[in-house]
Amino acid sequence: MRTLLLIFALANVLFFSWSRGWLDGVTGIPADGEHEPLRVAQQLHPERVQLLGRDAVAALQKTACVELSPAPDNAQTLLTKAGVPPSSYTQRMDAVPGVWAVATIKLVNKEFQTRKEETYKRMHVNFEYLEGHPDETPTMVLSRHPSEKAAEAALNALDLRGLKGLRVLPLQPAGQRASFVFARADGLLQAKLRNLRDPAVAAGLHECLAGSASAATAATTAPAGAAAASSPASGPAAKAG
Repeated sequence: MRTLLLIFALANVLFFSWSRGWLDGVTGIPADGEHEPLRVAQQLHPERVQLLGRDAVAALQKTACVELSPAPDNAQTLLTKAGVPPSSYTQRMDAVPGVWAVATIKLVNKEFQTRKEETYKRMHVNFEYLEGHPDETPTMVLSRHPSEKAAEAALNALDLRGLKGLRVLPLQPAGQRASFVFARADGLLQAKLRNLRDPAVAAGLHECLAGSASAATAATTAPAGAAAASSPASGPAAKAG
């Protein structure tokens, strides 16, 4: 009997000590773990919590078709990290045409460059300086074309006008570009997409073009990483005029 009384008294002492928080470090179970003020102290940015009105809730529930096109190579990784479920979008692969330019040879010095500018201005030939190709800088581009054949024809036409020192320069090979279509994106999903911290995502995010949603539904989802970024070619074509 004395043993039972002793056990009962010891249990009461232990419970009293735990309820006061004296044994939190020993038991690992805080006495106030499910009560205030511990839960209040553990809140992160409570000032950001706002109650939504009926109009705000309706706006969040409203869906729209949103498209990420062109999508960066790491788009699928970014979407996964942001908690965007794969079931909310369809990946579509679009053909990207190549780009060929009629361009000058690389301008070796400032004097040669100035003579070229004066000649083209006198003959009313439009030109721009090539960017994004350090090995070819400075080079002047007179026109851009969707095929090598079209660029060759333009080169021949300029040759007939007496313009020499020109060539066909491949700027971008034909390839494929990935697009992600969110056919029914609600307000929360649209907010997640806008908050993706990547300049390429911000530049490519827009409302769906006509037919994007239906095309995305019919398309077969491409495997992760299938998007092929179109990288510019570094060397000129064999023909130069």
